[in-house]
Amino acid sequence: MNPLTFTSGNLLADRRAEYAEMLFETGDFKAAATLLGDALQLAPGWAAGHYRHGEMLAEAGEIAAAVEAWRTVLRLDGKDRLGAALKLELHGALDGLGAAPSAFVEALFDQYADTFDTALVDRLGYRVPQLLDEALLRVGRESFAHAVDLGCGTGLMGERLRARVSFLEGIDISAEMLRRAEGKQIYDRLARADLSALADLPRAADLVTAADVFMYLGALERLFAVAGASLAPGTLFVFSVEHHTGPEAMVLRASRRYAHSEPHLRAVLTEAGFDPVLLEKATIRMDRGEPIEGLIVVAERVGNETRPADPAIISRRKERPRAH
Repeated sequence: MNPLTFTSGNLLADRRAEYAEMLFETGDFKAAATLLGDALQLAPGWAAGHYRHGEMLAEAGEIAAAVEAWRTVLRLDGKDRLGAALKLELHGALDGLGAAPSAFVEALFDQYADTFDTALVDRLGYRVPQLLDEALLRVGRESFAHAVDLGCGTGLMGERLRARVSFLEGIDISAEMLRRAEGKQIYDRLARADLSALADLPRAADLVTAADVFMYLGALERLFAVAGASLAPGTLFVFSVEHHTGPEAMVLRASRRYAHSEPHLRAVLTEAGFDPVLLEKATIRMDRGEPIEGLIVVAERVGNETRPADPAIISRRKERPRAH
């Protein structure tokens, strides 16, 4: 998402911002940041301008000033539709965020919806729906009565599932993504919801999928606990994550997406009452010309002898700190 697609409302400020972008493209980061700073004197309430100013300052090596610019964004937009909190975490100015702000995810995918399929599949070589579909076949499950596609987006996963699912529903935070999915006429039900606040899943579901969703959700304990408390034994939970091999449970990358470690993923699944019956590495897409390694997971809800964690307790454990 390019934050400067949002105008400041001041023509002179917008022109200076455009010149700043030209300087930035030539590699003169310091001059670009100075000129955009001048523009912001004319439009001090322009949250998107302050966000971009922070990026330019960071490229110029002025990290303290960049951090202050992103803090200004949060003061101007408490919902954080531009994801400034993620920038603060990446630069060590905020700890324990644990997830992309919901308003940021919604705004990002609302903006991206019209070009999503082309950009992801044709330009980035996105393969997750295919990989998840193949994983289901490898564990011997070919048909389902009721599937729930979490973070369904425009319906790329739904297209894979439709032929072997009797009832298919999709859930997404983005109204524009849901509009695109509805146009494909592949879902029996579509609902708008924030996965980070989801209270339950349909007990009747025998398959739950999440294709390239959890890199924005970050901390997985609460949603996995909700799934464990909602789903019947034998239900499959099939998803992808970006993979990292370090000692941390998860890391926030410069892309502002979270990557998860395999040991952590196994532990969270087990705590929630799932057995990971298939977990394998795969290239899930390209990013800036580099392959992104992910984990493809098929987990099965086991019997009630494994008691899933209480989602309310998980929520209290993972309560996010405020940005200052």
